[in-house]
Amino acid sequence: MSLRSCFPSKWRHKRWTNMKLYATQSQTLMTQETHIVSTNKAITECGRNGQLVTARNLFDQMPIRTVVSWNTMLCGYSKWAKFDESLSLVSTMHRSNVKLNETTFSTILSVCAQLNSLIDGKQIHCLVLKSGYECFELVGSGLLFFYANCFEIEEAKRVFDELHEDNELLWSLMLVGYVQCNLMSDAFDVFIKMPKKDVVAWTKLISGYAKSVDGCEKALKLFRWMRESGENIPNEYTFDSVIRACARLGAFCEGKVVHGLLIKCGFEFDESIEGALIEFYCGCEAFDDAMRVYDRLENPCLNASNSLINGLISMGRIEDAELIFNRLTEANSISYNSMIKGYAVYGQVDDSERLFEKMPHRSIISLNTMISVYSRNGEIEKALKLFEETKEERNPVTWNSMISGYVQNNLHEKALQLYMTMRKLAIDRTRSTFSVLFHACSCLGSLQQGQLLHAHLVKTPFESNVYVGTSLVDMYSRCGSIADAQASFSSISSPNVAAWTALINGYSHHGLGSEAVLLFEIMLEQDIIPNAATFVGVLSACVRAGLVNEGMKIFCSMKSYGVVPTLEHYTCVVDLLGRSGHLREAEEFIKDMPIEADAVVWGALLGACWFWMNMEVGERVAQKMFGLDTKPISAYIILSNIYAVLGKWGKKMDIRKRLTHLEVKKDPGCSWIELNSRVHAFSVEDRNNPNCNVIYATLEHLTANLNSVVLFD
Repeated sequence: MSLRSCFPSKWRHKRWTNMKLYATQSQTLMTQETHIVSTNKAITECGRNGQLVTARNLFDQMPIRTVVSWNTMLCGYSKWAKFDESLSLVSTMHRSNVKLNETTFSTILSVCAQLNSLIDGKQIHCLVLKSGYECFELVGSGLLFFYANCFEIEEAKRVFDELHEDNELLWSLMLVGYVQCNLMSDAFDVFIKMPKKDVVAWTKLISGYAKSVDGCEKALKLFRWMRESGENIPNEYTFDSVIRACARLGAFCEGKVVHGLLIKCGFEFDESIEGALIEFYCGCEAFDDAMRVYDRLENPCLNASNSLINGLISMGRIEDAELIFNRLTEANSISYNSMIKGYAVYGQVDDSERLFEKMPHRSIISLNTMISVYSRNGEIEKALKLFEETKEERNPVTWNSMISGYVQNNLHEKALQLYMTMRKLAIDRTRSTFSVLFHACSCLGSLQQGQLLHAHLVKTPFESNVYVGTSLVDMYSRCGSIADAQASFSSISSPNVAAWTALINGYSHHGLGSEAVLLFEIMLEQDIIPNAATFVGVLSACVRAGLVNEGMKIFCSMKSYGVVPTLEHYTCVVDLLGRSGHLREAEEFIKDMPIEADAVVWGALLGACWFWMNMEVGERVAQKMFGLDTKPISAYIILSNIYAVLGKWGKKMDIRKRLTHLEVKKDPGCSWIELNSRVHAFSVEDRNNPNCNVIYATLEHLTANLNSVVLFD
């Protein structure tokens, strides 16, 4: 008997039918899978080539999509910076109950980072925690990168602390985050603890320090340490940063050594290095060396040519820069903008305008440059006209250029009004926006406006920025709130010499000489090298507080910090000695100066003679001032006052007659008050205020009341 005969025919038929159905289903599934894979490949290809509309059409027509399909479309959007579309796609993906995976999370976190979209990124973080994907390397890295890019450095550190033991990628990202936020001491601490220091980590830390003058010495030390360790060989980016550090320091010898090293490593003809070398030699005013580097290039790239043009302009060699520019076979907007700026700096505004009109393609950068040129030249109406023409393509730099233009032309209230318009239109504000506006508030003496701007600042990532913080310290100091200036200084993440100087000037302005000297000493302990402006500030503080010994000691220490005293420093010393009653010492000090004293230096001594009523020295000083200035008005007035107090009426009348012949008029004094965030200025017999009639009526009423009280007494 055969095996087949053992089974009933009905069962055999049913089994055969099931087998055919299973085969059909399998074939259908295989066909669908093949279709999905081929469509995913097509979407990937379209995304790679930027054909996003075609890619989306293919995606939308898919009857069945896998998570790979969604991720493929998402990566396409992300690659071509279609960030809003990326967020919308992930939102749809989540609502469709498609499970987001490691690729989805890492890609969309990168999108949120580039958009600086903190709210969206935090929502994604919540989904990551729910799904348990935070331990995946790419997801953890994406989280840290997102928070660091949004300047939420504490959140980034929290991610690092939780995940770095199982994710080595986080060390480099945490380092990058600290560098990006200019928290260099924290970056250095992370670098020291890194289990493995590759060339990228070394380069990132070196480049971070090299970005500011204060950190360039540290950048060079790190470079030496890197070479001594022998663990990594510097790459072109390392050399680029080190050369730029040498340029900022003016370290000619060190730069020449680095130049030799990069030739040895074969990076001399790298495009970035070419530009950095030319900038270095131009920065050190080594024109021949810069030209030698440039001439050795067989086909100089545009980057090198632009670097040379910029360098020549910075050295004041505008004609040489013009020659290089005219030799260019193809100039770009950077070339044009450099020459436009160069012409403007040296007063050749007509040439700037001519070149601007000649530009084949005007970018928004070119328009921004020209707005700055017009503003610097006092042609604010032309700047405003150009600003209006950029309506459709303005960027934050355009707004900042116009605001700066108003401030440069003393139209501070208009600058603040333009800022309010900028804010209403939700234009991104930058550190430059706040720096310029705080300066405007300083010039207006408007504490209320400054405080309002400060409230806006705390909602941005720029509060701890050293440049913004410095202008904030300066604003509060000038507007009379030294406590707020101190608090603002404390909020700066890594204060540089300018920030320390701003607070020292604030103490000086408020007559806090001892505090200024103490702050100066703390600054030195922090290894911050003082500059010429720092010494002016601390010497002025000593003058106001009468700290003669401290002031002279500080003055004598200047050369040890590489600062050559200027007339401003000598004036401070003369004022310091004169106000303290050491008039003859001050006079001898002026005679021994290595540079010729001007009217300001002699004026400081004459002011001291008036204070101490020393007619003998005062007359000698006044005679010096008469020989230096054709209309030495202040000298005549001070000498006249000395004669009047000492009863020398004949001499006083003689001085007054000479003053009359000069036909000069004293500028009227001015006072002001701030009301409802607006500064109101007043001077003698001023009737410009729209409420002047009410003001004068109130003044007459007060005067009448005072007179009646006097009569009653």
